[in-house]
Amino acid sequence: MILLGSTGSIGVNTLKVAKKFNIKVEALVCGKNIKLLNEQILEHQPKVVVVADAKDIKNVNHKNVFSGQDAILEVIKDAKSELVVNALVGFLGLRPTLTAIDAGKKVALANKESLVACGAFIDVSKIQPIDSEHFGLWYLMQDRPVQKMIITASGGAFRDWDINKLQNATLADTQKHPNWSMGQKITIDSATMVNKIFELLEARWLFGEGQYDAIIETKSLIHALIDFKDGSTTAHFANASMQLPIAYALDERMDEQILKHVDLLEVGNLEFRKIEKNRYPIWEIKEELLKNPIRGLVVNAANEVAIERFINKEIGFMDISKTIIKAFENFSQMPNSVDDVFALDKEVREFIKGIE
Repeated sequence: MILLGSTGSIGVNTLKVAKKFNIKVEALVCGKNIKLLNEQILEHQPKVVVVADAKDIKNVNHKNVFSGQDAILEVIKDAKSELVVNALVGFLGLRPTLTAIDAGKKVALANKESLVACGAFIDVSKIQPIDSEHFGLWYLMQDRPVQKMIITASGGAFRDWDINKLQNATLADTQKHPNWSMGQKITIDSATMVNKIFELLEARWLFGEGQYDAIIETKSLIHALIDFKDGSTTAHFANASMQLPIAYALDERMDEQILKHVDLLEVGNLEFRKIEKNRYPIWEIKEELLKNPIRGLVVNAANEVAIERFINKEIGFMDISKTIIKAFENFSQMPNSVDDVFALDKEVREFIKGIE
C-alpha cells in the first residue's frame, strides 16, 4: 500500500494494522516529523519516501526521497500498490485522492476534505471510508429501508464550558479534547463541530440522498446509528480506535479480533446531548448544506483560512464559525468541474483573508 500522512495518528495506526496483516508498505508520505518517519522507514522498508519540504530530504534515512505535492502524485501514479491510504489533513489531500482514483486504485479515505470539497466529482465506489463514523454506518447497513443515518460527536473541548467564555478561548484550550489526542486542526474542528458537518457531508456523498443527523455521545463508544423505517434503531459500539476501520480497508474478510469488546457493565451508563446552535454556531447551516452538499467546498476553504487566522490571534474562537457562515452566505455558485473546485477554493480563501 501507499500511506499518505504516515506520522499522524491515523498513519501510525495504519502501520500497526499493516504489520499485523503482513501488508507491504511501498511508499510513505509525511510532513515534518522526520524522527518518527525514520523509525517507520527502519521498520517497514518502503521503496520510496516523500516529505513536505525539500530541506528535510537530507535528514531522511532513505536513498529514494522526494518532496512536495507533485512528488506525491507521481508516486501514486507509478506505484504498483492497488491501495492508497489517504490520511493527509486539509484540502492538500484532494489531488492525491483524485490521482489515485484516476490510476484505478482503491482509496482508504481519512482525508475529510476530499469528499467535502469535491464529492460531486469523485467516484465513491473507489472509496473505503476509515473514519469511525462512516465505517460504523457501513457496518450497520442492511437490506432494509432506512429512515435516517446518525453519527455521533464527542462535543469537543468546550462541550462543558460556560458559553459566555467561549469567545476568549485560546488555541491551547481548543487542544484539550475530553476523550483523546489528535492533530491540531482536527481538534479545533471538533471544538467548533465543523468536523461533524464535514462527516455528515461525507456520509451524504458516500450513502446518497436521505436524512442525516448527529448527536453528542460523551464517551465516544457509539459511533453511528441507523433508524430503519420499521421503527427499529441499530447502533455501532466499539472502543475508540482507528484500527478497526483501517483493518477492514486493508482486509475485507476480517476474521480476527482487532479491539477489545465494549463491556457495558463496566461502562455503566451513556450520556446523549443535542448539538445546540448557541454553542456550535456552524450548526445553523447544517440543513442547507445537506440539501446542497456541493457547497461544502466553500465551508472547507473558509474553515482552513479561519483556523489560520485564529491561530495567528487575528480572530476569536467563536469567530471561526461566524467567518465560515459569512463565506457560505457570500458564495452560492456551484462548481461544474474539478477545475471549478480549485478555482472557487482559491476565491473563497482570498475572501476570508480580506475580512476585517
